[in-house]
Amino acid sequence: MTDVPAVSTFSASGEDAITRTIELNMDSSHTQIIAPSDFLEIYEIERTVAAIVEGNFKRIALQFPDELLCHSVPIYRLLKSKAGEGHDIYVLADTSYGSCCVDEVAAQHVDADLIVHYGHACLSQPSRLPVVYVFGKKPIDVDDCIDQLRQCLTTQLQQDTTSNSNNRPTVLLRYDVGYSCRADVIAHRLQDELQCLNTKVLHDPLPTRLDPKTTVQSPKTFEQTGAESNEDSFTNVIIAYIGGESLNLTNLLITHSHCEVYAYDPSTRSAHLQSHRTNKLLMRRFAMVQRARDADVFGILIGTLGARAQKKSYTISVGKLNPAKLANFMEIECFVLIACPENSVIDSKEFLRPIVTPFELEVALQAEGTWSGRYVLDFEKILAGDSENDIGTPTEDNGADPDQPTFSLVTGKYRQAKRYGTEGNETLTEETSAALTLRNQDGALSKSADSAAGE
Repeated sequence: MTDVPAVSTFSASGEDAITRTIELNMDSSHTQIIAPSDFLEIYEIERTVAAIVEGNFKRIALQFPDELLCHSVPIYRLLKSKAGEGHDIYVLADTSYGSCCVDEVAAQHVDADLIVHYGHACLSQPSRLPVVYVFGKKPIDVDDCIDQLRQCLTTQLQQDTTSNSNNRPTVLLRYDVGYSCRADVIAHRLQDELQCLNTKVLHDPLPTRLDPKTTVQSPKTFEQTGAESNEDSFTNVIIAYIGGESLNLTNLLITHSHCEVYAYDPSTRSAHLQSHRTNKLLMRRFAMVQRARDADVFGILIGTLGARAQKKSYTISVGKLNPAKLANFMEIECFVLIACPENSVIDSKEFLRPIVTPFELEVALQAEGTWSGRYVLDFEKILAGDSENDIGTPTEDNGADPDQPTFSLVTGKYRQAKRYGTEGNETLTEETSAALTLRNQDGALSKSADSAAGE
């Protein structure tokens, strides 16, 4: 009897996965090498201890992003030794959603009454627990920053003053939260440098603590890392951003497409005009809007802690997004991500289905050609109706046939949109295997109703 050879064509031993060499490209801009004596100052240990003791908090959760977990143990020991007995401190080793969002869900697992959030933050309003923010202190050459921004802004301001002497631009300072410790100095010195051009430099400091809302008030957010000044009240604004290439800078360009944006990168010690990329970024998002316009079944992704058009939708609570997770929902043609403003824009080229923001969905469900070019990322503003002015005036429906086919800019063909929830037309689509399938407790397959997302 001869031995049967191993089938290697359709299977593998997995040895290559074990022996494969992986190159790690560590980003030194995120992970700082800090001497033990500097932890007290960089991570503001004294201020954190004072907040714990004065508030008489008993169970404190420390939330770190992945790149700062290596600093969690020294910080824990310093806080534990200085806060004294009666204060239990826990380290949240992983976050349920984006690291910039406060993870109140994980903090409730240890019954925490205070969260200390370290590193980059989107400053979303907490709903249950008070939050103390420790942004850290990233290194920056203030003199070089002032010099580089002064050169860029002076040239732009002189051009604007020549073309319109009656409307002088206002400079709005934005920055990554890691540079907030030097923002006041930079703003005042930049104001002195530009004083000869009679230009204002606006800057508001970031909050270091946020508490849950106690009364119902109008929505208000700190639009991503920097001043919360209302630049909409100014007709001519130039934005000076301090920080490296990041999702925060990308979102700033999209939401302020009408402004010139100059960015200074402390790691490369250079300043450049960044707003030339705005049109390309908006074109990519407009392509997502067109794909959402063609979709009939939507998946609403709840990806944070905090319109009727005869479409069908499913609400899905997710943590961190990945292509394999969302590929399980084959019936869904487009996903809508409900998240904090910083994590709302997803480059979905690796995903099976497009992922759009609530504002993009609002544009897609309007009549064609109704987008004014402005962009809104803050979900609270959309709920409050502030985005209506940015969408444009919808075309009136003068008794048009609802079954009339629409032209798709994605496929270049006419398509017949499905209409769910219409009276006397609950079963417009056939009950096929394309419907979203669920399993009951016995493991048997059951089919969900086509006409309802929550039935």
